[in-house]
Amino acid sequence: SGELEALVDSTPLIHRFETEFEGRSAIPPDPVAAFLDALIEDYADEWLTKCMFHYRWAFAPDVEKAGRILPLWRDRSVDDIRHGELARAFSERQISRLYVVGSNEVTAPVIEASYERFLALFEHLVAARPFVLGDRPGASDFGIYAQLTQLTHFDPTPKALCLAQAPRVYAWVDVVEDLSGVPDDAAWLPRESLRDALGELLAEIGRVYVPALLANAEALGAGKEQWETTIDGRLWTQPSFPYQGKCLATLRAGFEALGAEDRRAVREVLADTGCEPLFAGL
Repeated sequence: SGELEALVDSTPLIHRFETEFEGRSAIPPDPVAAFLDALIEDYADEWLTKCMFHYRWAFAPDVEKAGRILPLWRDRSVDDIRHGELARAFSERQISRLYVVGSNEVTAPVIEASYERFLALFEHLVAARPFVLGDRPGASDFGIYAQLTQLTHFDPTPKALCLAQAPRVYAWVDVVEDLSGVPDDAAWLPRESLRDALGELLAEIGRVYVPALLANAEALGAGKEQWETTIDGRLWTQPSFPYQGKCLATLRAGFEALGAEDRRAVREVLADTGCEPLFAGL
């Protein structure tokens, strides 16, 4: 109709663009690879953001930088006095909401260890090939990239960890900033390579994100406002998120929509990764 519509969720936008435009696809044509791409993207969107929010608002240097800079993204014309007021108010509000993503003194070691493991495995991945699923980026790459623009390029503490432990990851984020040079016929990984290529990353997803998704869904089903579970050997408690319940439902619907042979192939890739419970009984 020519009217403007504001949209903010990159996942449905990617799927919309896949149907509205030809070429430059960000979803693999193989249904098995496409499903795994969606699972990894979901982990990036919903777990790595816990890492980002935690590091930004749990460490003094990160709080100082974010508090001073982020209000200016909205308005650079404020005077110094108002800028100081906005920085304090913004920081205090965000710090007070750490509990929403589950960040606290008990869970901090879980979040920080998961980030460092991710850096190590993703350093290994990008040393082997340009992107998660081959020579071209999928939706999972964009989900990971979005979080890393903050973790590795804005916030001082996780940025320092990346520079020290995963320089290839830091460089990868720079490269993904402009993908105009990636040819449209760049290859995706073949199905038979998916297990070896993605095993480490899927095991990390099964280790931390799967328990969170399942506990959240169980709490939502029982009408509970909070959920708790054990993640990586520590008690984890946080408010229930309807959106993450939607994420699990979407993943399960995507799995059920696969043909029998494709479902079998997905199960083979996920075997012994800890991701299997997401699709138990389906």
